[in-house]
Amino acid sequence: MPPGIRFVQKVSSTRAFAKVAPRFIPAMDRAVHRLTRGKVLLSAQMLPGVVLTARGAKTGRTRRTPLACMPEESSGTWLLIGSNFGRPGHPAWTANLLAHPEVSISWKGVEVPVRARLLAGAEREEAWAAVLRFWPPYATYQARVDRQIRLFRLERRD
Repeated sequence: MPPGIRFVQKVSSTRAFAKVAPRFIPAMDRAVHRLTRGKVLLSAQMLPGVVLTARGAKTGRTRRTPLACMPEESSGTWLLIGSNFGRPGHPAWTANLLAHPEVSISWKGVEVPVRARLLAGAEREEAWAAVLRFWPPYATYQARVDRQIRLFRLERRD
């Protein structure tokens, strides 16, 4: 584990982080991603990240959202975790995926067309266990909220 990761995990589990991070991190990531023409996401220095391009559930307008992800290298898929930093309510991007699952991601500077699928049942439980091994603070986020955190698997499409 790279130096500083445990510290970041501890900080990211705090309620103060949950208040500040949703406003600061996505804005910072969008700016850096745009300035580097899709090659860099600052938050991806700690966790792998993508920029999700999806249609808004209500408006149909294009939305670009930087998100942490868990790459599933053996299958060439990605997991997106709708933790919302442990705040109440599902993040808006999860409603967008439910309404319009055909989306694209910017992964390491390459646009990849994908289909998002909400995980449920045993498949979700298996993925959730993998997510917790990958980034343990997600357990703290889940403990803070009454809702079940949504997990999506992104699969490549042609």
